[in-house]
Amino acid sequence: MWYDACTVTDGTDLSSRCICYSPRWPSFQAASTECGLEESFCLWSWCSYQSRALTLICLSSLCVSSTVSMFLNTLTPKFYVALTGTSSLISGLILIFEWWYFRKYGTSFIEQVSVSHLRPLLGGVDSSSPSNSNTSNGEADSNRQSVSECKVWRNPLNLFRGAEYNRYTWVTGREPLTYYDMNLSAQDHQTFFTCDSDHLRPADAIMQKAWRERNPQARISAAHEALELEDCATAYILLAEEEATTIMEAERLFKQALKAGEGCYRRSQQLQHHGTQYEAQHRRDTNVLVYIKRRLAMCSRKLGRTREAVKMMRDLMKEFPLLSMFNIHENLLESLLELQNYADVQAVLAKYDDISLPKSATICYTAALLKARAVSDKFSPEAASRRGLSTAEMNAVEAIHRAVEFNPHVPKYLLEMKSLILPPEHILKRGDSEAIAYAFFHLQHWKRVEGALNLLHCTWEGTFRMIPYPLEKGHLFYPYPICTETADRELLPMFHEVSVYPKKELPFFILFTAGLCSFTAMLALLTHQFPELMGVFAKAFLSTLFAPLNFIMEKVESILPSSLWHQLTRI
Repeated sequence: MWYDACTVTDGTDLSSRCICYSPRWPSFQAASTECGLEESFCLWSWCSYQSRALTLICLSSLCVSSTVSMFLNTLTPKFYVALTGTSSLISGLILIFEWWYFRKYGTSFIEQVSVSHLRPLLGGVDSSSPSNSNTSNGEADSNRQSVSECKVWRNPLNLFRGAEYNRYTWVTGREPLTYYDMNLSAQDHQTFFTCDSDHLRPADAIMQKAWRERNPQARISAAHEALELEDCATAYILLAEEEATTIMEAERLFKQALKAGEGCYRRSQQLQHHGTQYEAQHRRDTNVLVYIKRRLAMCSRKLGRTREAVKMMRDLMKEFPLLSMFNIHENLLESLLELQNYADVQAVLAKYDDISLPKSATICYTAALLKARAVSDKFSPEAASRRGLSTAEMNAVEAIHRAVEFNPHVPKYLLEMKSLILPPEHILKRGDSEAIAYAFFHLQHWKRVEGALNLLHCTWEGTFRMIPYPLEKGHLFYPYPICTETADRELLPMFHEVSVYPKKELPFFILFTAGLCSFTAMLALLTHQFPELMGVFAKAFLSTLFAPLNFIMEKVESILPSSLWHQLTRI
């Protein structure tokens, strides 16, 4: 029997008499011996496997090297021509697809696929993981900011569909308005010209359905049906906008609408405090009356009665000072510029070019035009470079830089570096659509001021040196919104090339495929013209490519004896 205790046999030295007994000791010794044998066997097996793997790699490398050498010696020049030609064709097709995708969507297809699908497979961070919650929240905040920055506004100088847009379609066969733009207009009409109590009046009920119709002929038929029931102001508005083929005919219909609208406005004004229903009706009648008077003023402006138009706009702004949604002051600025009444233009700017009010291209570029007018007739870039800019010239240049920073697309239209199209019914501030709308009506005013376009031409590009990274930080305004291109593509017709700022650099994969296509095409041409010489070059290139591997194999053969190679081969 084994004991786990230490016993003393007599009273002699404890160290010499102490004997320890343990029942586990024999098994422990046997286990230690077995573990040692297993470790030795594992170590030997691992070394054996490594040597076999090294042998196989070396032998396969020798076989591959010899096979490649034999293969290269059997190749003909026709093979090289076919190889390079096929490579050039494939890379050319990839280049064409990449270029088309970039022009349409503004990004590289290969890059987008790599980021969306390959990055997660290669261990990229998942944006939906909890560790990136802060990043996701930051991106969401930036997206919300982009949405607010990309708010679409109704064009205060929008044209008439029947008298102007449709005539353009008849002449050119092109549609100047997009479905998205017209859908926004339909929503505006339902907001301005309808209310919850329209179902109580038959004519208004018909017009409530008419504003929702997609077919123009159905809308026009509904307007005529409403007029058969009673004198409906909104029915006259629809006919003036869409059925009238001339401005004079539109003006006649708007005058009839004004007569009907004033009667409705007076009746609802007396009842507006009798309940929420009457209040909503009065608000609708107010919008209708303001819209009619504004369009009548625009008709007078288009028919050459500019002073009458200015008077109507001033009276309208005095009568309804709180209705700034129509931006009537921009119509007033354009009419005053047509009269060359620059003092009144400055007075309007002093009221609306305020830091607390939203800016527009009309505000910024009109302010720049007034300051440029004071110095543009005597401005010379050569003289300015010699003597420096005067105080007035510096103020004009700063005003131009301010305007260009707000909307960098306008100068190309004013300088006629890009062709103009009809402006859309809705615009995106700081976008290409706003630039088109501004230049369409204000280009003549810049041409009328002597030297103004020359000053703009000499100074507008200096703005971009002040703002090297416009998407990250602005100078006088907020950073340029990144969503303008997408919104402008929805607002502007397909035949117009949308202006993009800042200009996007070509993606790496387009440059890479272009270089690969050109290089392989050049190789194919040279191989076809000089087959023997290119064959020698190809063999020399491949030999150089395999030279490091051959060098390593020679060193291994010189170090290890041939008998060992033979034994390893047998293993």
